[in-house]
Amino acid sequence: MSTQLKHLTPVLPSNDIKRDIAWYEKYLGFKYNMGQEAYAVLHRDNQWIHLQWHANTKDDPLLGGSVIKIVVDDIQHIFEEMLDRGSISKEKLIMNTPWGTHEFGLYDLNKNAIFFVTDVD
Repeated sequence: MSTQLKHLTPVLPSNDIKRDIAWYEKYLGFKYNMGQEAYAVLHRDNQWIHLQWHANTKDDPLLGGSVIKIVVDDIQHIFEEMLDRGSISKEKLIMNTPWGTHEFGLYDLNKNAIFFVTDVD
């Protein structure tokens, strides 16, 4: 008997949890679910993102540079929403990538890359 994976939940570094909750709500449509001073859980539809505070010191580096991809059914719909939110500009949508996707991406305030992706039919 094997165990089926249900989903992955990225935990992204943050150096300002309250600021980043507001950014994810405004620019990506994620909503705050729960958390504490140094940790936050956000969700949208069936997707979850966790934010974890880091001091950005030698002993507790922020790092940044994490990358997540959110797979969607309708890239055009989510792209239009992000345009309306002011999250991205029109030239960010890349159609027919060499690896068989339509996609666009942006960075959060901690330099984490967030891509929305759909497979080419």
